[in-house]
Amino acid sequence: MQVQRLRRERVYDPVLRLIHAWNALLVVLLLITSQLASWLEFSWEVAALWRLHLWCGYLLLIGLVARLVWGLVGPAHARFTELWRPGVWLQAIRKRQFFSPPEAMGHHPLASLAYVAFYAMAWIMAGTGLALAAIDQGVGPLFNALGYAFESKAWFRQPHDWLEELLLAFVLLHLAALILHERLHHIPIAQAMVSGYQYRKEEP
Repeated sequence: MQVQRLRRERVYDPVLRLIHAWNALLVVLLLITSQLASWLEFSWEVAALWRLHLWCGYLLLIGLVARLVWGLVGPAHARFTELWRPGVWLQAIRKRQFFSPPEAMGHHPLASLAYVAFYAMAWIMAGTGLALAAIDQGVGPLFNALGYAFESKAWFRQPHDWLEELLLAFVLLHLAALILHERLHHIPIAQAMVSGYQYRKEEP
């Protein structure tokens, strides 16, 4: 039985890993608070959940700004240029090959499309969330423009809710892809954003 040899390389810097953990935690908290508040009948607990949801949204916005800045000035593997791979995406569509094993170090070029979509969704959700905070709770930087403007609520509520469902789907698919890569390709993937190290198969 041939033993698989792996090479290891430190790829993700501590700042990127901290931002990733920050944003991931807040996305999970936002999803949980929103779902719980939607299921429960109106009460002081629901009001508290929405207030927590709002503060988590503010903190996520800080994380998104930090990721934007680090994507422009950080190390090579943190840059947005590594995520923007339209040529690879088009080739995968032509070949209908959407789940290939990771080869080079850094973000998987096919998965990077999902990451770009995530950040686009997150920024839109941040904007619509700030609008809803001004309309529903009378707080936030958009209060002067939209404070208690209930007639405009549908313009922001519907896209915010739709994107929340897509964001939940992204989280589940992201976790499933990590598990499948480890099971099918026998490469440790999930630990990379904790240790900073990535593993790839050595060429025979």
